[in-house]
Amino acid sequence: MARGKIYTLTTALFLALWAVTAPAQDFTSRYVDAVAQFSAGNYKQAEEEFALLAKVDPSSDAVWYYLGLSRLYRADIDGALVALGKAAELDPENYWYEYALTLAYRAGGDVSMLTKQYEKMLSNFPEGDGVVYDLLSMYVHSKEYDKALELLDRIETSKGPREQIATTRYQLYRQMGREDEAVASLRRFCEDYSSAECLSILGDYYLEEYNDSLALSCYREALSLDGSYIPAMLGESEVYRTTRRYPEYFRSITAFMDSGEVPAATKGMYVQNLSRSVDPKIIRNRLSDYDSVVAHMVAAHPLDSTVLVAAGSFNYNQERPAEAAEYLRVASETYPESLSLTVLHIQLLQAAANWTGMRDASIAAFNRFHEIGFMDYINFANFNLEDWDAIIGNCRYLIERKDVTKEQRLSAWSLMGDAYHSKGEDKQAYKAYDKALKIDPDYAPVLNNYAYYLSVQGKKLNKAYKMSKKTIEKEPDNATYLDTFAWILHLQGKDLEAKAFFKHAMLYGGKDSAVILEHYATVLEALGENDLAKVYRNQAKRLSNSGQ
Repeated sequence: MARGKIYTLTTALFLALWAVTAPAQDFTSRYVDAVAQFSAGNYKQAEEEFALLAKVDPSSDAVWYYLGLSRLYRADIDGALVALGKAAELDPENYWYEYALTLAYRAGGDVSMLTKQYEKMLSNFPEGDGVVYDLLSMYVHSKEYDKALELLDRIETSKGPREQIATTRYQLYRQMGREDEAVASLRRFCEDYSSAECLSILGDYYLEEYNDSLALSCYREALSLDGSYIPAMLGESEVYRTTRRYPEYFRSITAFMDSGEVPAATKGMYVQNLSRSVDPKIIRNRLSDYDSVVAHMVAAHPLDSTVLVAAGSFNYNQERPAEAAEYLRVASETYPESLSLTVLHIQLLQAAANWTGMRDASIAAFNRFHEIGFMDYINFANFNLEDWDAIIGNCRYLIERKDVTKEQRLSAWSLMGDAYHSKGEDKQAYKAYDKALKIDPDYAPVLNNYAYYLSVQGKKLNKAYKMSKKTIEKEPDNATYLDTFAWILHLQGKDLEAKAFFKHAMLYGGKDSAVILEHYATVLEALGENDLAKVYRNQAKRLSNSGQ
C-alpha cells in the first residue's frame, strides 16, 4: 500500500510540475503526436496520450473530444460518454462534439438517450438537416408518429414544401392507419406542385385499392411531367396487365424495354420477376409477345450480363434450356473472368442435355480458372457420352494431384470404378473400389455398387451381403440400397426376408424404378404371389416404356 501511495503522489506531483514548468510548445507537440496516433488507428496509444494531456490541461475541449473518440473506437462506451460529455460542456456550440455523443449513445444501444441527444441537438442546431432527419428516423423507429409529424411540420415551415417531406408524411399516415389523411395530404401536394414521384405513389395506392382508372390517371400525369420516370412507366404497364388490356400492356412494356433512360439492371429485374408474378398459363398463351419483350430488352443491351442472365432465366422457365444456354454462352464469353456466369452456362448446357457442349465448356473453364470442381462437370458430361476412358484418365489425374482433398480422392476412385464397370472391366472396377474403401470403409455409394455388381455376377455373396448391410444401416430409407440388399437376400434364398425390404423400398421411391419393381416381382413370384407379382411387373414395363 505504501508503494502505491508513493507512486500516486509522485505521478500527481509530476503532472503538477509539468503543467507549471513545461513550455506551451511541449503540450502542443504531444497533442499533435496523439492526434497522429489516432489518425493512424492506434487508438490505445492515442487514448493513453490524450488521458495524460487531459490531466495536464482539463480545460482543453479538443483533448476531451479525441479522448472520447479513442475510447469509442475501443468500445469503451461509458468512458467515451464521459469524455465527450466533458468536451461538449466546455464548448456547447460545437456541433461535432454533440454529434460524437450521438455516435456513443447509438453504439451503446441506449435508444432513449439517443433520442434525447438528437432533440438537444435540434434545439441547439436547428439548421442541421442531418440532425433533423436522424431524429425523424428515431421517432419512426420508436413509432412516435405524432412527434414525427410535428417534426415534419417544423421542417416544412423552415425549408418549405418538398417531395421528401410530402412522401414521408404520406408513409407516416399510412403506418398510423390514417389512409384518407395520407392520400389527401399527397393529393394536396400534387395539386400545388408538379411531382412525378408523388403522382406515382398515388397511382400505386389506387392500384392496391383496385381503382384502375384513378391509378392510370396518376401514372399518365406523372409521365406527362417526366416521360422516363420508371415507377410511372411500370405502374402504367401494370394497370394494363392486371386489367388484361394486353395490346396496351405489351406496347407499354416494350417502350420500357426500348428506353435508353431505363438502366439495364432494372429491365433485367423486371424480366426475372415475370415468371414469379405472372400466371404461367398467361405466359404460355402469349409466349410470342413475351418473347418479343425479352428480345427488345436484349437488343437494347446485347452484352449486359444482367440482361443476358434474365433472358436465360426466362427461357429456362419456359422449358427451353438450349435457348437459355445460348444467352449464357454470350454472357460467359463476354465476361470470361466471371466464374458465376461460366458455371451457370455449364449448368444450362447440362439441363439441355448438350453433353458435348457441356464437356467442351467445362474443359475450357477448368483451363481458365484451374478449379478442380469443373472436373465433376467434365466427368458428368463424359459419363453421358459414355467416354469411359476419358473419365478414367481424369480420375487418375485427380488422384495423382497433391492438392486434392481426401473426399475428392475418394470420389475419384469411386467414379473410376463405375467407369471400369461400364467398360466391362469388373476386375479393374473392384480394384478401384477397394482403393476407395481404404480411404473410407463406410462409403455407402461404393459399398452399394460393389455389392450389387458382385450379386449380378453371383460371386462372393457373403461379401456382398456384408457390404450392402452397411449401406442400409447407414441410410435405412434409401430405395436403391434397399433394393441391392433385398436382391442379395433373394440370391441367398431368403425371399421372405427380401420381401420385407422391398416393401420398405416401395414406400421411399422404389415404385419409380423399373429395376426395383422387376426385382420385387421376381421375389413375389418365388414366394408364389403371382398375381401381385404381375401387378409390379406391369408397372415396371410402363416405366421402361416411358424411359424411366
